[in-house]
Amino acid sequence: MASSAVPDRKPETGGFVPVIDRSRCEGKENCVQVCPYSVFETRQLNDRVKHGLPLGVRLKAWAHVNRQAFAVDAQNCHACGRCVSVCPERAIKLLRPSSNPFNRRHRA
Repeated sequence: MASSAVPDRKPETGGFVPVIDRSRCEGKENCVQVCPYSVFETRQLNDRVKHGLPLGVRLKAWAHVNRQAFAVDAQNCHACGRCVSVCPERAIKLLRPSSNPFNRRHRA
């Protein structure tokens, strides 16, 4: 599914960053498809990330082939909210970088 065109007047970047809840994401790629700024990518969960998850979440990830979305270019987020609205699991939130509890700990 093609994403809609990027508006002529872009909101500023850096005001918000997308944060993905690993306990909810099922790697369906809706965010990847809808983001006009190429912020997201679906990747295989690496061992470091998997081992940091609770057992129930690891089992859920396994059921979804250990693939989840990652905000690989979060600094390019324009906070348009498209990713939030299309995520069926409600796994994405837009947070200000200073309020992001995962800001320095959970980088892909």
